[in-house]
Amino acid sequence: MIRNNQKGFALVLSLVLLLAMSLMGGALIVIASSDHQGNNSSDEYQQTFYVAETALMQAEKSLVNKMIGPINNGSGIRDYASRFIPRNKELVDPAPNQTPCYKSFRNLSRDEDFRVVEQFENQSFFSLIEPIFDDANFALVAAIDTDDAIDDEKEKLQKFRYEFFSVNSGTSSYKASGVSLKKTSSATQRQGTAYRIFGCGMMGDVDKPEILIPLETIVVLSH
Repeated sequence: MIRNNQKGFALVLSLVLLLAMSLMGGALIVIASSDHQGNNSSDEYQQTFYVAETALMQAEKSLVNKMIGPINNGSGIRDYASRFIPRNKELVDPAPNQTPCYKSFRNLSRDEDFRVVEQFENQSFFSLIEPIFDDANFALVAAIDTDDAIDDEKEKLQKFRYEFFSVNSGTSSYKASGVSLKKTSSATQRQGTAYRIFGCGMMGDVDKPEILIPLETIVVLSH
């Protein structure tokens, strides 16, 4: 007669399988959490890049307002009498604030010809887009979503700041061209002022931002 010595095998096998499944479940949780954090980090970098692009656009807009005068919010007409473009050292700020954004541009040649026209610090990105949340079309779309989700999005956007400063690079040729049916039409060229625009998108604390993305461009404005 052969005795059955395998009565406890099913229990041991169940425990081993349960342990293996627990380890696999834990590993999947860790992987999913890492992917989620990676996606959030990628989204934050992407959003900060968009904020940096906004900084460049705001800087160019500010220069244009200096050139032809700011728009009166009440009438929508530009105040041409207030136009002002500095073209020499006496009319610019010789000592810009040493902000993290300013220091991030290590390739700047800060010699005696380095002429900063203006510098805007610690600007709220959310303040620019806040009117969108009050728009009727947005309210219609937002009605599909929950109020909590919208509030969370607002809270996220309030973490982003931008900054820019513009440097007068001296005179430059300004070209304006177009097409016409007349054979005598041609491109016109006149003297202008070149500006290097430096903008930063930042997330987190202004003094020590978690993410800082610097961008720069060059614009030439006609006199």
